[in-house]
Amino acid sequence: MIMENDRLAGGSLRQNVVALVMFAIGIVRSIAQPDIVQFVLRIALAVPFWKSGILKWSGFLHLSDTAVTLFTEEFMIHLPGGPYPYPAPTVFAFLSGSGEIIFPILLVLGLAARFAALGLLFMTVIVELTVPDGWPIHITWAAMALAIMAWGPGRVSLDHAIRRGLES
Repeated sequence: MIMENDRLAGGSLRQNVVALVMFAIGIVRSIAQPDIVQFVLRIALAVPFWKSGILKWSGFLHLSDTAVTLFTEEFMIHLPGGPYPYPAPTVFAFLSGSGEIIFPILLVLGLAARFAALGLLFMTVIVELTVPDGWPIHITWAAMALAIMAWGPGRVSLDHAIRRGLES
């Protein structure tokens, strides 16, 4: 009975399922365009670092007291035999705050995006050594940074526009 209905419908059940799956794949591909995905990856990686970075500053090139206190008293590097305090905590606070502002701006603009992603990957490793229990989110940041480093920022970026300008 089922086979007769399939023949009457103009194809086998297998052909209909394959056609339905191919239709669904087409919808997914039209939504998840690589350039859109690369742009979203850049934004998704930039946001948490930007939000952390703006909290470290109380003015132009003026670290907040909280940022220095965190690197002086709270943050520790968790390595074997440790945890150890940060050496030169004010320098680390400054570098961290600078990276958390500069790299996200570069990522959002798609300017030197692979370099910015490398910087945030390095920062992610340092954050993981500081807050080892945060690994589920840190591995996500690392994956996003690696994806940007591997496949670039996409066509919706200044890197792409500059490259096209240089080629013409």
